[in-house]
Amino acid sequence: MTATRKEIEAAFVDMDEPDVLLMDGFDKAFIGYSQRNNNEPLLAVYSWSLMVDVLVERDGMTSEEAVEYVDWNCVVAWAGYRTPIIVMPIMDDQE
Repeated sequence: MTATRKEIEAAFVDMDEPDVLLMDGFDKAFIGYSQRNNNEPLLAVYSWSLMVDVLVERDGMTSEEAVEYVDWNCVVAWAGYRTPIIVMPIMDDQE
């Protein structure tokens, strides 16, 4: 079951992390949270493969278009120390 945006936000509030940065439009690709080290805030974690799937299913992109979009607009994005983590697959059948 995929969590809704409100459920994800509520979970971070419950963990005393109300300022977590979430990626718009990719709630179905949200897989959890992590930290870079113990002294830094929790970070939202997304699946690269699921992000590609979202764009194919929701926006009607081809797999190639979705891969390019995620790689060029999400993976390389930096929004400060709260930037979400995107988990990349070792074995990639999307390309």
